[in-house]
Amino acid sequence: MEQQQQPQLLMVREDLGMLPDLVLPEGYVEHSLRPGDEDGWEHIITASFGGEHRFDKGIAADDPYKPERVRFISMENGGPVATASAWYRPQWKENTGYLHMVGLLPEHAGKKLGYAVSLAALHYMAREGRTRAVLHTDDFRIPAIKTYLNLGFIPELADDSHLDRWIALAGQLNRVIPAVQGNGTRTEIKP
Repeated sequence: MEQQQQPQLLMVREDLGMLPDLVLPEGYVEHSLRPGDEDGWEHIITASFGGEHRFDKGIAADDPYKPERVRFISMENGGPVATASAWYRPQWKENTGYLHMVGLLPEHAGKKLGYAVSLAALHYMAREGRTRAVLHTDDFRIPAIKTYLNLGFIPELADDSHLDRWIALAGQLNRVIPAVQGNGTRTEIKP
């Protein structure tokens, strides 16, 4: 019998008004898409997610695409090493940004660059007038989930499977995780 795929986890950050300043390690710079960065995006996303990812058929073909929404962290004297997109999805309210396609080259892990590039995307959302942000992620993306929690995102229990999955994640992370139920009620998920 074929196993049915579970829906992705949903996380929300309700307020983009008080974002921390973007601080990068020495030797790195943050920027939006520049000519030639498309290959860097493909390399980062393929390294992060596997499979084949084409910039022109993926991100650039999506209706919300604007080059300035695709954020990068690059080495000062080199190419892109991390990316995140400050996206918009019509199913969310107009004031809601969608953190999309966050990736990091593995050889640059451990420098908080995933946090930094995601924060850069959130700053861009705020500049566009968005006041909140959402994202989807998967249970096995533990480093990404830690990053999102550190950025102030909390789980939204939007599917019947989410609570049990977040309880398991709270145990893996050994921490209490604030969450919001689909009806807006706040709760805490304990390990």
